[in-house]
Amino acid sequence: MSVLELPATEARARFKDVLDAAEGGRATSIVRDRVHFALVDGERLRSALVQLVEADARLVAEAGGWSAFLVGRPISGSGNTVEEALDDLIVAVREYAEDFNDHLSTVPNHAANWQFVQLVALSDDDHLREWLVADASRQIDTPVR
Repeated sequence: MSVLELPATEARARFKDVLDAAEGGRATSIVRDRVHFALVDGERLRSALVQLVEADARLVAEAGGWSAFLVGRPISGSGNTVEEALDDLIVAVREYAEDFNDHLSTVPNHAANWQFVQLVALSDDDHLREWLVADASRQIDTPVR
């Protein structure tokens, strides 16, 4: 099976073939003005990004509740329980992805979060929770007395 690489005009005419090739796992790209655009099945990309993008999620018990945050990213959530803190964190993660696509993608200290935002876009809330919890369970901090 060879790589499917088509100019944009031909890709439009063969759109079903392009999607079928990408869905089947075939390396597929469209070229426009010497720029290559890769097409890949979304679940394949999401699965790869889960392995590549570290959540670095932390859960901290504080003030009678829980805080959840992602180290190195301006994203956090809180709640009375771990579940509430994670729910709030997932909302914050989605809001960050929207902000990234709206205006943060070109800001130097946010541009490197492209993979993170792609992972968020390709994941439902259950996927995000699984990804965050798998990381956070290794990182639970308890308050020092």
